[in-house]
Amino acid sequence: MKIVGYFDGTDSILLTKLVARGFGTIPIANDWDGAGKTVSLIEPGDVDLIVGYLHKVIAPIREAKEKSGKTRPIHRGLTPYDLLYRAKTFDIPTLIIASKDDHKAAKKALGKAADFVTVVAPEDLEGRILDILGE
Repeated sequence: MKIVGYFDGTDSILLTKLVARGFGTIPIANDWDGAGKTVSLIEPGDVDLIVGYLHKVIAPIREAKEKSGKTRPIHRGLTPYDLLYRAKTFDIPTLIIASKDDHKAAKKALGKAADFVTVVAPEDLEGRILDILGE
């Protein structure tokens, strides 16, 4: 059985359709909201595909003021590249959901992770998933 690892907020009707077609689904999480198995700890064979909205892989960032007066970013979690590194390492297809109008901005926000994930519009998601899973 092929398994889709999904971040919290992924369309439950879509996930139900996948299960009805014989695929498995398991929740996965970033390292700051704890809504499933942490994606940065995925092992080969855990999932065949990762799906989630852009905001689930972008950690909140604040700026800290140093004594010198300069500011530096403080991530509350891993960068998208670090969070999804195992997907890259184990060649797990990863679909990041963002509206078509936001694809360019989404790729910029993903940084180095944009090189190995696919940004997909919500209306195209089901078709892309089925293509990847081979149905």
